Amino acid sequence: DVRRAKPNTLHPAPEDKRTKPMKPAEREQNPCSAVYQQPYRDRVIHLLALRAYKKPELLARLQRDGVMQKDKGTLAKILQQVAKWNAKENSFSLKEHLFQTLQTDWPGYTEIDRQNLKLILSGKSAPSKNTTNTSQATSLGPSEREAPARS
Repeated sequence: DVRRAKPNTLHPAPEDKRTKPMKPAEREQNPCSAVYQQPYRDRVIHLLALRAYKKPELLARLQRDGVMQKDKGTLAKILQQVAKWNAKENSFSLKEHLFQTLQTDWPGYTEIDRQNLKLILSGKSAPSKNTTNTSQATSLGPSEREAPARS
């Protein structure tokens, strides 16, 4: 007869803490579960709003928040709809028109993320001086741009 040792119930292994089912009240307070309940497309949009992501980084971040099986194959399609591709950096960033649809109180955002988003949004809403100067300079014809230099 082979006897098996009883597991030590006084000192549970660290793995036991991770696999412990959460109570409904704990689930509601956990920001990850609140994000998990949001539509996959919205989750992608809110991540891309903070910074540009390479596809593997974005996949890893989404998986950390929890990805439903039905959503796993749809990332490429969603990125076509909501992201701009930067070939030089091999990354995706959020399309400009989608910044208007963002929720600053998104459950997956930390307080620092919210502050960063407010800065990003304020920069998007206020036209920068460089943009207007550049557009004025390019709207002038070649002779108009060179004329002040000759005189």
